[in-house]
Amino acid sequence: VCLRPFRVRITNATLATFVVLWIIVWLYRDSLQIEDISNKYVFVTGCDSGFGNLLCKKLDRRGFRVLAGCLTEKGADDLKRAAGPYLKTILLDVTNQDSIQKAMEWTKTEVDDKGLWGIVNNAGCSLPMGPSEWMRVEDFHRTLKVNMNGVIAMTMTFLPLIKKARGRIVNVASVLGRVAANGGGYCISKFAVESFSDCLRRDINYFGINVCIIEPGFFKTAVTSLEPLEKELHRLWNQLSPEVQASYGDKYLDKYIKVQRLIMNGICDTDLTKVTSCMEHALTAAHPRTRYSPGWDAKLLWIPLSYMPSCVVDIGLKLVLPRPSKSV
Repeated sequence: VCLRPFRVRITNATLATFVVLWIIVWLYRDSLQIEDISNKYVFVTGCDSGFGNLLCKKLDRRGFRVLAGCLTEKGADDLKRAAGPYLKTILLDVTNQDSIQKAMEWTKTEVDDKGLWGIVNNAGCSLPMGPSEWMRVEDFHRTLKVNMNGVIAMTMTFLPLIKKARGRIVNVASVLGRVAANGGGYCISKFAVESFSDCLRRDINYFGINVCIIEPGFFKTAVTSLEPLEKELHRLWNQLSPEVQASYGDKYLDKYIKVQRLIMNGICDTDLTKVTSCMEHALTAAHPRTRYSPGWDAKLLWIPLSYMPSCVVDIGLKLVLPRPSKSV
């Protein structure tokens, strides 16, 4: 008996049908929501303004029991006045382990035996930001203490409460955690958040805990405000030695600031709900995504750039940023 090999002929129509079905299944799975929201507690850091403040109000309207960590009393009072009776606030400094421990003990009392459904590590700072040579070691540490050490400390301190509820950990990184576009501690810290989140997700997924990463593009918040950015750039310039200043030239600082103004005014999105909607999905979806990249610049510029050879990014930044006067 002659047996001919079985061959499967994949036509373009078959492939197209498969792709369409896969998209439909993915969209359906992505749309599934959790139940019993009113009995779930979520802790959010950095709630004085920006993404954290807006997220707390949205979660409060959805029926979550929101626990908001604010750096200032004014931020906490303003948020409480704008929200419902089930939103509670606590003063929190993510760079201080005693403050974090106090917040965890308070949260433990609030959630009782339910555990903590979600923690959103949103607190962050961006400055100082500028050419790496302009930084001192303490300039790097200022940012890393908040954006990297703060995220790790909050996560590890609250992890037993998350594990009890088989909940969610939502860490706010950035597109600049994919593409290192400027010097200072910001990009370094966001790369660290990406790495920490990936390692954590793979280690604790066995316990039913989801770890999600938010990678926003450029949005108009306190982090991208031009006035403090320019003030910090002047401070960094003034702390340089005359020799270093001479290597860049007298006009370099002004040119660098003009580029920053062009970038911030040109691509910063004013619709913060694009980011908070991703955070909300990470907390409410039955099957949350591993990564969310809100913002047109994230999807069309930064994420594609992150997959390209390093030389492409290097050349692009050289074309955008000013050239030092004594460059070779």
